[in-house]
Amino acid sequence: MKIEVIKGLLKNIIYPNLDRDIVSLELIKDIKIKNKTLRIEVLSSNEDIFHSIEEQIKMLFKDDFEEIEVRFLTTKQNSINYGNTQTPNNRAPYAKHIIAVTSGKGGVGKSTVSVNLAVSLAQIGFSVGLLDADVYGPNIPRMLGIAQEKLQWSKDDKMIPSENYGIKVMSVGLTTPSSDTPLVWRSSVAVSALIQFLEDVAWGELDFLIIDMPPGTGDIQLTMAQELPITSSVIVTTPQLISCDDVSRAIMMFKDIKVPIGGIVENMSTFMAPDTKKEYAIFGSGGAQNLCDTYDIKLLGKIPLTMDIRETSDSGRPAVATDNAIQKGYYREITKNLLLEMGLL
Repeated sequence: MKIEVIKGLLKNIIYPNLDRDIVSLELIKDIKIKNKTLRIEVLSSNEDIFHSIEEQIKMLFKDDFEEIEVRFLTTKQNSINYGNTQTPNNRAPYAKHIIAVTSGKGGVGKSTVSVNLAVSLAQIGFSVGLLDADVYGPNIPRMLGIAQEKLQWSKDDKMIPSENYGIKVMSVGLTTPSSDTPLVWRSSVAVSALIQFLEDVAWGELDFLIIDMPPGTGDIQLTMAQELPITSSVIVTTPQLISCDDVSRAIMMFKDIKVPIGGIVENMSTFMAPDTKKEYAIFGSGGAQNLCDTYDIKLLGKIPLTMDIRETSDSGRPAVATDNAIQKGYYREITKNLLLEMGLL
């Protein structure tokens, strides 16, 4: 069997979660054939993924060779400085302003706020990118109506962000074979993927890069603070005491690592009955304002829990891009207040 034929067959092996084969990704360093022995050298930065590729190669050629040796060669990874949040790296020099949207716990509407903030900024006339850094729960593609799109690559081997509603979007949800594919990644792998999304995506020049963080106070939040000069952050909570307890920890983390806090958004501040339009404080009241008073942070705005916002989010139509003036008003007010807090209005 000739080497060119072997290369052709290797194109059938797809690199996990990237929708590209290992040959086009230039991961095959060398191929040697001696008698009935096949030796292949594979470049990889992840040993677990290498073992998956190794098994596929051996299965592919098991009937053609008596012995198959697949050698693991580590690729040179981008340097990651885990040392000093006081002087962070800048892995997004193409973005004038970087805004991190985070929360202390999941399920408070952080991604909804991220999407509507990004689209609202684009409607004003800014060039905006949205990075879905919530790698274990990537909901951004569905909320922007691009859940069926798959990752594409440019001629210069850069990932091409999806686009909708005037913003550019990158999410790990665009790289998986199906929407229910779980990413069983250690945090180091997740961090490496996000660094790649920052450096190897054709973002172009951006006025704003919005980062939808995962909930909590873990590796990804810390790494983003070390690898990006974050201009401001938005912290999302509900009025519920349990949510506010978790948010207080997120606030203290950002204060400790010197990430500027632009303000708090209180989501699901009240429940608005769809028939009577009467409002009920089902999660309590005053939670976000208490946080603002305690930590001297601005309250950017309150958003009620309504069926309209839930339905538009599920259907891939951000509330700020609908014809509902009331829905738009919530997010446009938050956007205006954030820009004022940043000194941009």
